[in-house]
Amino acid sequence: MNLVRRLGRTLCAPALLVSAALALAAPFAQAQQWPTKAVRVVVAGPPGGSADIVARILADNLTKEIGQPVIVEAKPGGAGIIAVNDLSQAPHDGYTVLVGVNSLVSEIPHIVKMKFDMAQEIKPVAELSRSGLVLVANPSFPAKNLAELVAYVKANPGKVNYASYSPGTISHVLGLQLNKAASIDMTHVGYKGSTPALTDVMGGHVPLMFDGVATSLPYIKSGKLKAFAVSSPKRSPLLPDVPTFAELGYPEFTAKVWFGLLVKEGTPPDVLKRLTDAAIAAHADPDIRKKLEAQGFEVPAETGPQLKTEILAQVVRWGKLVQASGFSAEDRGSTK
Repeated sequence: MNLVRRLGRTLCAPALLVSAALALAAPFAQAQQWPTKAVRVVVAGPPGGSADIVARILADNLTKEIGQPVIVEAKPGGAGIIAVNDLSQAPHDGYTVLVGVNSLVSEIPHIVKMKFDMAQEIKPVAELSRSGLVLVANPSFPAKNLAELVAYVKANPGKVNYASYSPGTISHVLGLQLNKAASIDMTHVGYKGSTPALTDVMGGHVPLMFDGVATSLPYIKSGKLKAFAVSSPKRSPLLPDVPTFAELGYPEFTAKVWFGLLVKEGTPPDVLKRLTDAAIAAHADPDIRKKLEAQGFEVPAETGPQLKTEILAQVVRWGKLVQASGFSAEDRGSTK
């Protein structure tokens, strides 16, 4: 009987070791096998918006890189918070990722009360593109240039509205900055994305808007919008006749937005690396770069750690700008 017990213990020991080894290897094997199913890309913005354009341009190449379908799903509203909530409720497995703009972490937390710190909640994978903003107007707006625009608003205090693609974003804050810098009084009207805002600007319901070059460009070219100035440090090669704000005497209006691929904090390191490598490889494709540039985007390539550093720096910078603009709860304006 004792011999049987000793033999049982001897036979069980290797089995226990094998079980332990398999348990330890499971996460590694899972990461090595990733992905085994479709990856969902949640877009912080509406269909047809800048983030959606970037996500869909990258999706096909990302599919080729990871060998699984990449499904793009736009989640507009809440200044991007709805999309972030979707990501935060997903497992830490890399099968739900987010394409969003820097304002999710740099600007919105200074304006909208949030239950969590987005700079810590989400982790950057790779930067996908950058873009300046352009101040556009309905063609009937009675100003031919920025100086005339400022003069008109001064002559009509509190009567001129400007649209943003979402409260709390740079599209909103630049209007507050212009109010302060030019001593004017425009009223903010926030929208759930560029598409509905531009529709109202072209329809004459709201005369002005700070919008991304990518979404306004087709309408500027077709004459449905007129452009006054861009916020980038240099003129956009796609809008060579539109001056920068700095050229027109507003050097503080040097701002760009970047669009990045983000995941939930706590995603396994191996999965994160696979995602990063795939995103950078897709982004490096010459055809992809041409498509992004044709839409008015710049295409730098930065990795997650570099983006994390920039995010933290922008949190501080935009916090100061929002405070300096004199933002108050009333500045949120109405939302459509």
